[in-house]
Amino acid sequence: MTSLQGAVVLVTGANGGLGTEFVHQALERGAAKVYATARAPREWNDDRVVPLQLDVTDAASIAAVAAQASDTTVVVNNAGASAPSTMLDADLDEVRALFETNVFGPLAVAQAFAPVLTANGGGALVDIHSALSWYAAGNAYSASKAAFWSITNSLRLELAPRGTQVVGVHLGYTDTPMIADLDVPKGRADDIVRRVYEGVEAGEHEILADDTAVWAKSTLSRTVLEQYPQLAAAS
Repeated sequence: MTSLQGAVVLVTGANGGLGTEFVHQALERGAAKVYATARAPREWNDDRVVPLQLDVTDAASIAAVAAQASDTTVVVNNAGASAPSTMLDADLDEVRALFETNVFGPLAVAQAFAPVLTANGGGALVDIHSALSWYAAGNAYSASKAAFWSITNSLRLELAPRGTQVVGVHLGYTDTPMIADLDVPKGRADDIVRRVYEGVEAGEHEILADDTAVWAKSTLSRTVLEQYPQLAAAS
């Protein structure tokens, strides 16, 4: 388990709906400092928040932030992008760009900060996945989140001997600017982040942050036809 009291937290994608909540709620839980990173960092009007420029698809940017934030004890790998295109219609360059942000970027952040967390006592790495890690939606976004989930499972095994708690977070649609145009039921960002930090402090390895994530996880034992009944209709 990892306490937020006195922690130094780094949040990627801090300007977004979830990212902003991760910053604010870390402070509410007693964090001493929060590095709020984004491609275009903003002012936070709080001396405890240190805005840093970070592009998770740029190795030099990640290395620079890891050097500046060498006192970090908790990393929230939150930065991500969406893409609505179906797999067959998707431009492959767009798919590669999506994987750079949702898969290779978070992995690069984890690689850069693993020694930082180890040096500072272990701490925690929190990876933000999706319920779509477990349910294919016929697009590159769900494929990228499935890949990121698998990476987190490997990182958890590799970092456990170093004393680092690796937490995989799964959630459904959440009311953030990234999906503002989707007309679907959405959870509250503050509720999701509260559940995440509670899980981190309780020592959890995997957090199903809402009912959608619980449902998605429950489908993994189904047969392919049970999970995707549209296949039966198509045949």
